[in-house]
Amino acid sequence: MADDDDRTSELLDCFLTVLGPAVPLVALWAHGSLVMGDYQPGRSDLDMIAVVDAELNRRQKDEVTRLHRRLIEEFPQAKSLHCSYLVRSRLADTALRHVTFAHGQLFERPVTPVARRELLTGDRALYGPSPAELLPPVGDEELKAFVRADLAGYWRPATDRRKSTNWLRDVWVDLGPVTLARAAVTLRDGQLITKGAALEVLAELGAPEQMIADIRARRYGPERPVSWGWRLRRARLARRFVRAGIDRTLAGA
Repeated sequence: MADDDDRTSELLDCFLTVLGPAVPLVALWAHGSLVMGDYQPGRSDLDMIAVVDAELNRRQKDEVTRLHRRLIEEFPQAKSLHCSYLVRSRLADTALRHVTFAHGQLFERPVTPVARRELLTGDRALYGPSPAELLPPVGDEELKAFVRADLAGYWRPATDRRKSTNWLRDVWVDLGPVTLARAAVTLRDGQLITKGAALEVLAELGAPEQMIADIRARRYGPERPVSWGWRLRRARLARRFVRAGIDRTLAGA
């Protein structure tokens, strides 16, 4: 584990070194599990925010893509290094879509109120001013409104039977129930919790013990082989649990 941690630190140092000459860098921030205290080397994403002084032009976007791909060649963990590039003058607009490199490609997406709250809570800068110095606060009502909309607009439709084959994939089984558990806590008390803490909440919500153990093993190890029969049953359990849980959670919110 120590070697993995050292390799992650080396990756982040290298990322900062190559990023500075490529973009008009103001700050580099970490969020997600890296600042929430639940980072698992080789399993967790490395979620980053780069604040830049001006919108990236085509040449800079191409260079960002190249440097991320070069890092992936050198560091296996860099496949999970996701970074959004926010223009300093537009930090307050939560609906704005920002240049982002993730999953091996460059695209645009917003930086959500959840991510912003994580940034402010962790307040970890690898370079430049901290999130608390530049970002406006995220109030509880703004945070809860986003979580409700995410459950109703994305996750509830994702549990439709027509999309049941999605739930055969590990990523859906891992993310769906954990997202529900984290959302339930946020809507109840305005707090963000880690994925590890969410596994304990899943038990409180009545999730099947075998499903919780399956998710825990993939995140914390040791991983277990998944038979086709269990994969089919697990897909039904996870989809139905998330669907019913969303309905209960939104009804109580």
